[in-house]
Amino acid sequence: MPDKSSQNPIRHILHTGQTSCYDRNGNEIDCQASGHDAESLRGIPWPKIRFEVQEDTVLDHATGLYWSLDANPGEFPCTWEEAFSHIREMNHQQYGGHSDWRLPNRNELRSLVSYQTKKPALPDQHPFVNFFLGWYWSSTTAVIHPAYAWAVHLEGARMFYGRKDQAYLFWPVRGQGNGILPSTGQHRCFAEDGSAVECAGTGQDGEVQVGSVWPTPRFTVTGKVVHDRLTNLFWLKHADITGSAVDWQLAFESITQWSRETATQTVRWRLPTINELASLVDCDTYAPALPADHPFTGIQTGYWSSTTSYFETDWAWVLYLDKGACGVGHKPGKTFHVWPVSCSSV
Repeated sequence: MPDKSSQNPIRHILHTGQTSCYDRNGNEIDCQASGHDAESLRGIPWPKIRFEVQEDTVLDHATGLYWSLDANPGEFPCTWEEAFSHIREMNHQQYGGHSDWRLPNRNELRSLVSYQTKKPALPDQHPFVNFFLGWYWSSTTAVIHPAYAWAVHLEGARMFYGRKDQAYLFWPVRGQGNGILPSTGQHRCFAEDGSAVECAGTGQDGEVQVGSVWPTPRFTVTGKVVHDRLTNLFWLKHADITGSAVDWQLAFESITQWSRETATQTVRWRLPTINELASLVDCDTYAPALPADHPFTGIQTGYWSSTTSYFETDWAWVLYLDKGACGVGHKPGKTFHVWPVSCSSV
């Protein structure tokens, strides 16, 4: 299902859920001409009825994945390896009448997040019970530090990595999905101590590799523009139009000025949403966390998105590209760089 709101439909990227706009001080403003996430509404829209409860499971109609209704079936926090063990036992016991539960990869776990809610950062009217405002494990290792794995914090939607011997919660998923979510790119598996292991039987992302397969080649270059054939987005080949870190408001102004000076009338460059930025990440690489054959130049460690942090609206979402993490930055700070995106080619 493509995003039909744009000239060239976006693929494999869900809408963030953000519907309000906020200025650099966190005050709600009119979205018109702001360039913010909630104005552009880019990404595949959520279904009108997103979740369907089926006894002890919940079907997410946005992704085609089935989640446990109980968002904490293990009852207590556990290590990463213990999470896999718990899920193997759930399958042995046929939890909810099913034996194909698994730990979600990072794309799947992030797909549950709404960027217009907090405590929990889940879509309004979600049906889940027993959720916890803390960290949830994914099956995806953080290859920058293989003794760590990616996790999502349900209080405000941050995604970072935690040491695998720490105690987080887990939320099992089942099914292959409807093809909207892409694979993470991870093809390797790692033990709790970070050592490489054979993937067979681990249940890790590197073994299961659920999600749409990336096209080959993934990127094509036309002059100064790169087409991502996975998502159908167009990025500037040189990934830094300001040449230095700027504040959030200047990020929007810089794109407007740059577009006025250089772009053709057929291209509308804008600041990407956090989901668009995250779509570039390859979870099998780091520094930068981009596919190994990417053609980009001028790569920086962190980039502003157009998505405000609903948890604290004077902060905005940021992609830490050296790691692949999705965190936040204080809007007034001159701390991150600008990488424009477009839905149309030159």
